[in-house]
Order: sequence, then structure tokens, then C-alpha cells
Amino acid sequence: MIRIENVAKRYGNITAVNGVSFSVEEGEIFGLLGPNGAGKTTLIRMLTTLTRPTAGELFVAGYSVRKHQVEVKKRIGVVPQQNNLERELTGRQNLLLHALLHKVDRAERNQRINELLEYVGLQDRADDRVQNYSGGMARRLLIARALVHRPSILFLDEPTIGLDPQTRRKIWDLIQIMNRDGVTVLLTTHYIEEAESLCHRVGIIDYGRLIALGTPSELKERLGNYCVEFLNERGTERHFFATRSEAQEYAQRKDCDTVVRRTNLEDVFVELTGREVRESDAS
Repeated sequence: MIRIENVAKRYGNITAVNGVSFSVEEGEIFGLLGPNGAGKTTLIRMLTTLTRPTAGELFVAGYSVRKHQVEVKKRIGVVPQQNNLERELTGRQNLLLHALLHKVDRAERNQRINELLEYVGLQDRADDRVQNYSGGMARRLLIARALVHRPSILFLDEPTIGLDPQTRRKIWDLIQIMNRDGVTVLLTTHYIEEAESLCHRVGIIDYGRLIALGTPSELKERLGNYCVEFLNERGTERHFFATRSEAQEYAQRKDCDTVVRRTNLEDVFVELTGREVRESDAS
């Protein structure tokens, strides 16, 4: 469904994306995990025809993004990181405007809009102006808008950024429902739990490079499924082991307080880059 071949994007002397290659299979939820500024949004912009690559090739739904932008646009939906809804319009009017732009058949338009409003749980607020929506409601309307023309592929850039944990989980549920309904999903995130909970496969990106790729389980297994964590004069030290018994045996030999836990994707990122995703966000 999506194929990226040695793609690079440079802005003057700044390289935002550097030689990235990967593919996303039909029916997958694929996550790009990395800190702000890692190149995730630039990749989304290139895949969705908003920015041309400096080098390399991108293919979406079998079409070259360079050569067949109109065909690509017909087949994709995009949920941007920033809320770009028309705030003076109602939720229903926002969906109608998008349906008109995508030339959705007149006979289908109203039914499709009503279906989507129910799908995202906004049927009771459909005729309220978007300026009165909460952040979570606006995010759900953005998802509904992206689905109006029945795309086969959905791109979501940081879909739950700035949302409270309860609303975040509602968005996760919605993404999983869409995927079960046949939509292939590529999302970007810097939330470890989001990548682990939602994604069939994850690509870890940092400084514009793809530094790891696999299922969450595969990425953690390469490191070791169990982590022994303790403090010393240099800070937090972590050691990884294939089994819990190996981790516990090592912990018992230490003459300090230790924690034995399951390895997570944060550990994978730290081992690959030397810093945490959240620390990277702050820089």
C-alpha cells in the first residue's frame, strides 16, 4: 500500500529526512515513533503530496507520489497535527465542505455525513460551531472529515497530542475500529504507549533516519524481554535479559535496590539513541 525508497528531504543545509526506506502493508496500523523534529511530519507531508522529496521515491496505493498526485489524493485521508477545521462552521458543515471538495456524489453526501458523525460520536453536536468543540471533539471531527471520501489509507500526524488520557484512549479505539473496517493506517507519535498499544509494526526515527523497524515485540526481543534497572553514581543503569529468571538472578547479585520489569519501546529508543523520547521533545 505504501512504499518509501531511499527518501531524503533537505531544506537548505538542514536535512529533515535522510535516506529512509520502508513499506506499509495493506491492513496494517504502522507507527512512526520518534521525538519532535525527528522527521516524522516531513515524511507524512511527502507521502500526502504536500512536500516534494529532494531524493528518492514514494508510492501510495500503487501510484508514484511524484507523478500521480491526483490519484494519490483520491485514495488517502489526512488528519494533520494542527486543527485546521473551519471554526465558524458547524461540524456538519465542515464535513459537507470536504465532501464537495472531493466531489462525493450528491445522493450519497448527507447519508455519508450522518454515518460519520455517528461513527465518531458527534451526532448530538453536529450542528454546533466547531469553535465550541473541545480538543477531543475537534480531533474526532478531523478523523471524520478525512474519511468522507472513503479513502483506503489514512495518515494521522500525532493524533492524540495535547489530549487527556481518557480522550486519547477514545481516539485509539476509533483508529482500531477504522482499521477493522479495512482502512490502512500510518500514524506518527512520540507516545510510547500509543505505539505499543496500537501499531502492528513500528519504525523508530531520529534525526531524519530510520534506526529500527519491526513489531513492538520484535524490537523489544532484540534488546531482551526483561530489564533490570537501578541507580548508581552515573544515573540510571539498565541491563537486559531474555528471560525473567535471568533478570532476577542478576538483580539478586547486585548490592543495591533494583527493579525487574518488562522491556518497553522507551528502552529500545534509549539504547539506540542514548536519550529518552520525552527528553528529546524538550530540546
